[in-house]
Amino acid sequence: MIWLYRKLLDRCLVTLVRRGSFLVLWPDGSRSEYGGTPGFKAGIHLKTDEAVKRLALNPSLALGESYMDESLTPVDCTIHDVLSVLMDNQNDVSLPIIAIAAKTARLLRPVLQANDAIRSKSNVAHHYDLNGRLYSLFLDRDRQYSCAYFESDDVSLDDAQLAKKRHIAAKLKLDRPGLEVLDIGCGWGGMALTLAKEFGAKVTGITLSEEQLAAARARADQEGLSGRVSFELVDYRAMHRQFDRIVSVGMFEHVGAPNYTTFFKTVKSCLKPDGVALIHSIGRFDGPGATNPWIAKYIFPGGYSPSLSEVLGPVEKSGLKTTDIEILRLHYAKTLAHWRRRFAANRDAIASLYDERFCRMFEFYLSGSELAFRVSDHMNFQIQLVRQQEALPLTRDYIFEAERNASQFASASE
Repeated sequence: MIWLYRKLLDRCLVTLVRRGSFLVLWPDGSRSEYGGTPGFKAGIHLKTDEAVKRLALNPSLALGESYMDESLTPVDCTIHDVLSVLMDNQNDVSLPIIAIAAKTARLLRPVLQANDAIRSKSNVAHHYDLNGRLYSLFLDRDRQYSCAYFESDDVSLDDAQLAKKRHIAAKLKLDRPGLEVLDIGCGWGGMALTLAKEFGAKVTGITLSEEQLAAARARADQEGLSGRVSFELVDYRAMHRQFDRIVSVGMFEHVGAPNYTTFFKTVKSCLKPDGVALIHSIGRFDGPGATNPWIAKYIFPGGYSPSLSEVLGPVEKSGLKTTDIEILRLHYAKTLAHWRRRFAANRDAIASLYDERFCRMFEFYLSGSELAFRVSDHMNFQIQLVRQQEALPLTRDYIFEAERNASQFASASE
């Protein structure tokens, strides 16, 4: 039967690779070449018949798994080069086997993305309760695990992440000290601490990650901000207090499409009548889709990056008003490129925390994610929301002024 799986995989690659060049070394030592036009170049060695079978039957899942167990290895290139060829071509060709899997995943979204409070905590622990040192080895100093904001190509990752926080703070219109802010999905506390330190806000950060909670609380103590910043292990649905401002950065991807209406109704109920909310999330240009099955299994169970068409309906149903939408197009591709290089530079240290299989898993994740933003349909969006139209000025000038003032504040304090 192996000849049948090989023929099926061969036909898929003939159909898929129209741009660039792709080499396959088969388990029996033979080789096949695909494409041959200008573009990305890469090659793989399939070492076992089982790898051929799995790739033929479920390529979206088996590609990453085969790289993790080393039954697939790159030939004179990296896994990033391999994914570059495949993902660049996937934009133009829809393979039936992948399209069917994606359609099935969309039909199963009510189950796969149910994400009630118990499942949400389990999903968060899967990724965010890993060894804390892991993230310090490839993120910026503030451990911002979300899209940075590059004001120019030569900006460092640390400066781009600081710019992201200030950009979001400007949209929150923190125009007086003492404003109470809810940070939904506060991570390791960087956003909350910045809002308190630079803008005088009083911040409550909530998370479902016990590792992040402990780290965020320790940081608040170390920086002398415990009186102005508090962190709690709370599901967003259990929050019933009202705040002047609400911010959520990189958490909405974990909500799940079936829960969007509940999420935005919660934001509205927690927002004071004259309040402002800012949601920063990964999204997609090409309309509703499905989470890659490998990502869903190994990286972000229950996760999904929505299109704006899936988000704005629940926003409207909640009664909130959308006052500003910004699309960040290639900023996350640049962010992930920084993370990928830093991961590679610290690979030995990371392998000592886990093992080689974990390193290959993370390499596949970082490369695939970067390319999703660089050559595929992923982007980031920021949606500003209010309950009352009068909560914000008529023009966006206040955003630019706030960012300029924040930069001047930083220069004066250095």
